[in-house]
Amino acid sequence: MTDAADSVVALRNISLGYDGRLVISHLSGDFVRGSLTAIVGPNGAGKSTLLKGIVGLLRPSEGIIDRARLRGGTIAYLPQLPDIDRSFPISVIDTVLLGHWRQIGWAGAATRRSSELARRALAAVGLEGFERWQIEALSAGQFQRVLFARLILQDAELILLDEPFHAVDWRTSEELLSLVAGWQQEGRTVAAVLHDLDQVRAYFPQTLLIARECVAWGLTQEVLVPQNLRRARNLSGTWSAAVQGFGVIPVPDLIEPSR
Repeated sequence: MTDAADSVVALRNISLGYDGRLVISHLSGDFVRGSLTAIVGPNGAGKSTLLKGIVGLLRPSEGIIDRARLRGGTIAYLPQLPDIDRSFPISVIDTVLLGHWRQIGWAGAATRRSSELARRALAAVGLEGFERWQIEALSAGQFQRVLFARLILQDAELILLDEPFHAVDWRTSEELLSLVAGWQQEGRTVAAVLHDLDQVRAYFPQTLLIARECVAWGLTQEVLVPQNLRRARNLSGTWSAAVQGFGVIPVPDLIEPSR
């Protein structure tokens, strides 16, 4: 378990779910200021649910999510790509400028300073010159870069990413991973739901392994050991029958990549 001495978000025996159906049970732990944490587990383990709880989109049925030490309450949240409607007619630059809505408001006009920061953010993710493109014309990888540029503009202390490298090419993944590492070096706290254990081991010093409950939380090299991965897979089998009743069969996604 992580050290709570400088916790940005503290989870105290929390349970989360939907419509009375429990997804996460009695999870406790701390995201320490400046930490870089991967959240991994089998499909259906509650990874995305946990992020929604931290953001405040879900209220715990039990326990407390304590954000009291989060300075200014600034959280930047990137949901999964399939959850984002790209058919809305909006340009790349305006999408990035949404990262400044706290400063300018939903109906306010962007300032020259905001527009310049948005252009710099696009350049930082390799999309200089794409400002006037419509988002529906972008590839999945390009659109994910736009969303990362928006995160840059939000300038948040806590950044939560839900499968940020899903359906993007390896080069985009590597470049965005470098951005994530840079955020930690700036002192920001980052937590990301991931599936690629090679990425986790290479870039994320801390890992939370969950399977609807905490399997292990701590240093990545101590968490991603065979006995913990085996336990997570075994736990995933205990809820298979219940999930099948909802028309979804959870498939463990913690298989090590082939070498």
